Amino acid sequence: MTALPAWLLRHTITVEPYRGSGAYGPVYGEPAAASALVAETVKQVRDPTGAVVVSTAQIYAGPDLVCPVGSRVTLPHGRVTRVLTIASHTAPGLPVPESTEVYCE
Repeated sequence: MTALPAWLLRHTITVEPYRGSGAYGPVYGEPAAASALVAETVKQVRDPTGAVVVSTAQIYAGPDLVCPVGSRVTLPHGRVTRVLTIASHTAPGLPVPESTEVYCE
């Protein structure tokens, strides 16, 4: 199907994709700007290990967003946060937009 309509993605975020751990801590890829819709609300979510954690920012973007768990994200107002978990929403064959939902610290 299609991605979320561009007119819904009113914010610009910067994503530094998590590449793994190095000798001096986390290793990140090159920063990339992405269009998104950001909601800064407090929600409880489960991280990849199943633990309940608190998300203070949720990002809604197109299905092509490259933002693995652990990535560093700069929100529109300059706050830097880390990705806790992501959810890809696809519906092959249905007339609904596909998207990526990202939950951040």
